[in-house]
Amino acid sequence: MSTQELIIKEISTMSEEQLTEILNHIQSIKHTEKANTPHKKASGQSILRHAGKWQGNDLKDCLEIVQASRGLAEF
Repeated sequence: MSTQELIIKEISTMSEEQLTEILNHIQSIKHTEKANTPHKKASGQSILRHAGKWQGNDLKDCLEIVQASRGLAEF
């Protein structure tokens, strides 16, 4: 018998409460696997393709807002 068949055989005798607990455990395992998949490191190329392409006449206003909202770095 395959592992899947054995699992189906075992759960066929379980109560609804136990099945809910098993389902929660399975979903937790799947979520953990997704969270642990390695991510490709960013190269910065995606943001660089926009460099020098500011459109509009509000650049000065935007820079003033950024500078006004900066806080002091604490180390």
